[in-house]
Amino acid sequence: MKTAVKNTLMLLILMLGCTSITHGQDALYTNAKKNLTIIEPYSIEVTFDKTTHLLFPSGIRYVDLGSTNLVASKPEDAGNVLRVKASVRDFEEETNFSVITEDGTFYSFNVSYNSCPRVTNYSLTKTVMSEREWSSKPILFKELGTNSPNMVDELMEEIYKQDKHFIKQIGTRKFGIEFLLKGIYINDDKFYFHTQIRNSSFVSFPIDFINFKVVDKKKAKRTVVQEVIKHPIRVYKSIDEVKGKTVSRNVFVLDQFTIADDKVLRIELHEKNGSRLQVLEIKNSHLLKSKLVKKPHTAEDLE
Repeated sequence: MKTAVKNTLMLLILMLGCTSITHGQDALYTNAKKNLTIIEPYSIEVTFDKTTHLLFPSGIRYVDLGSTNLVASKPEDAGNVLRVKASVRDFEEETNFSVITEDGTFYSFNVSYNSCPRVTNYSLTKTVMSEREWSSKPILFKELGTNSPNMVDELMEEIYKQDKHFIKQIGTRKFGIEFLLKGIYINDDKFYFHTQIRNSSFVSFPIDFINFKVVDKKKAKRTVVQEVIKHPIRVYKSIDEVKGKTVSRNVFVLDQFTIADDKVLRIELHEKNGSRLQVLEIKNSHLLKSKLVKKPHTAEDLE
C-alpha cells in the first residue's frame, strides 16, 4: 500500500514538472514573438493596361514577386525605379512582392487588382519611411562585411565632405587634366580611395571607366605583364563627365589588400572617345599608411 502511494506521489510530481516546463516554453515563445519587429507593408493597386512605377531612394538590388499574376522590371538607365503591372486581367486574390535596395532597406508591398487604379506612380522617399517609423535593422551585404550599406555610404559621404588632402605626392597633370589621390582610408577591412579630377581646359573630359589593378613596377621587354584587377565594391557617385573649368571628386571602396614591393597599384582614368589617359601609381607603403575613418556624427569623425 505504501509503495502504491509513493508511486502515485512521484507520478504527480513528474506531471507538475512537465506542466511547468511547458508553460515556461510557451512564455519564452510568446516573448520571442513580442520581440519580432513587424514591417508593415505598403498597399498598392495594379492593372493590366497600365504600368505602375515605384521610385526608391536607392538603387534596387533584389525583387521577389509573390505570384505569377505580377510582372516587374527595372529600366536600364534608372536603377532606383521599378515597373510593376498585372500579367493577367482581374485576378481576385491579393498578392505581394518585396524589394531590397542598395542601402540595405527592405520594402514589402501588398498588391490588389483594380481595372482603373487612382494612383500609378509612387515615391518611397526617406520622409515617408520616417513617418512609418520602421525600426528594422538594415540588411547586410556579403561584400561589405559587418558594416551595413547605409553605414558604408555614410563613411564615403563623410570623407567627401571633409575633403582632406593628406597624400601630396600622388598625382598626374597632362592635357589640361589633373588627377589626384587625396587620401586612402580604411574601415572594417575596406579601403576608401578619395580621388579628384580637375579640368583646367575648356574641353570637357568624358569618362569611359576607371581601373584599379596591381601591376609590376618595371615592365621588361618581351616579358609577360601580370595584372590583377581590383574591382570597387561601392562608389560614392557616378561621374560620366568633367566639364571644362570644373572639379569632380569621388570615393571608391575596395576590399583590403596589400601588394609586394616589386608591384604597384595603378589607378587608370580612361577618356571616352579620346586619348587623354591619366594614371596614378600607389606603393604598398601608401596602403599601409591608410587613415582610419570612423562612424560619422561623432566627436572625431576622421583621425
